[in-house]
Amino acid sequence: MKFRINNKYFRWGLTAFLVVSAGIIFYYFMFHGSNIHSGVSTVINILMPVVVGMAIAYLLTPVLNFIETKIMLPLCRKCKIRESGKRNSIIRGAGILVTAFLFVALIYMIFSMLISQIVPSVQNLISNFDNYTTNFTVWLNRTLEDNTELKDYVLKTVDKYSGELEKLVTDILPNTMELIKTVSLSVIGVLHFVWDFVIGFIISIYVLASKERFAGQAKKISYALFEQETANTLIKNFRFTHQTFIGFLGGKIVDSIIIGILCFVGTSIMGTPYAALVSVIIGFTNIIPFFGPFLGAVPCAILVFIVDPVHPLNCVYFVLFILVLQQFDGNILGPKILGSSTGLTGFWVIFAITFFGGLLGVTGMIIGVPIFAVIYAGIRSGVNILLRKKDMPTETKKYETVDYVDEEGSFHETIPEEKHEKSSRKEAGFLRKKIEAVKNSRKENTDEVSDSESK
Repeated sequence: MKFRINNKYFRWGLTAFLVVSAGIIFYYFMFHGSNIHSGVSTVINILMPVVVGMAIAYLLTPVLNFIETKIMLPLCRKCKIRESGKRNSIIRGAGILVTAFLFVALIYMIFSMLISQIVPSVQNLISNFDNYTTNFTVWLNRTLEDNTELKDYVLKTVDKYSGELEKLVTDILPNTMELIKTVSLSVIGVLHFVWDFVIGFIISIYVLASKERFAGQAKKISYALFEQETANTLIKNFRFTHQTFIGFLGGKIVDSIIIGILCFVGTSIMGTPYAALVSVIIGFTNIIPFFGPFLGAVPCAILVFIVDPVHPLNCVYFVLFILVLQQFDGNILGPKILGSSTGLTGFWVIFAITFFGGLLGVTGMIIGVPIFAVIYAGIRSGVNILLRKKDMPTETKKYETVDYVDEEGSFHETIPEEKHEKSSRKEAGFLRKKIEAVKNSRKENTDEVSDSESK
């Protein structure tokens, strides 16, 4: 007897097997989730260099495409070099070299700025913290000189936290070995991260060199596993996801770098203390949509005020400058760079940041918006498909005033109270005029009858 995959008994058995397997997996997830989590964490730690390499290659892909299409190819056409496999290999190799050089130069600039500007600023801030605290206390005494009760309460609070800080120091000093162990583990963690980053950077070069081949293999697998229409939809959705992610993340990074540079120029001109440190904080937090400017501006404003509380106008000028800078970013620079890369309204942006920020922390606040944009687009596409099957419109605006849809598919709008009152008044006026017209016609008829009788 010849075995057939389309046999109904085989399908029933396969369905039963999948149902039982899903039940076992669900049970294991419910009652042994910690083992799964530890296993997944182990696999991720092992493959971390590969993950880092793929992430670097993903972020560098737009740079490589720009170099190849806007610089290398026009240069080859200008030099009248014919298209061939060797030419394409040379273009790809040169593009990867330029892209890698730019990436390394960017990392070098960041670290050089950290070492030359930010590290001394942090060291200076820590060394002069006692002076800043004294200046703040003097300013506090002057400000609260007329309110002795509030002054006593604030001073008691300061003394309380000072005592807790001293107790913390005395508790840490006897545990020097534990402190050394913690620092050693931190150093090992940093070295491990550097190792993963270096290996990941090398892997990213191989990924960039064969990115079209990897994409072709993924499409090949899709068409092998799914029906043609399903595979086309899957590839289309992946392309949309890629455009959403790379458009948002890449645009946000470029936008934040520009904002950080403008902030450094402005704060340097204004003479703001720790201009480099403040600019890095403003630029980094600007990657977070909506909440980022506030998260960066508040601690920087507090820092500027604590450094020089005798001249509070410096803090006020700094806050005004940040407000102007963020308005420029939100209304001019951001839309120019990002465009409508997510397609989300303000409410959904806040929702995505809040939800994914609660799940993944700062990372969730950065990647939450493009992730939710993809989910939102998928739900919208599914809803539109179901509406088209029912021969109903997909425009949301047409549903805003709908009261009900009859059996024939006609839309009946909800009449607002104001319009309802106006229509009621119109109907009442129309009825009044009609009644008066009937009375007048009756009166005219009676007058004609009386005139004829008198004649």
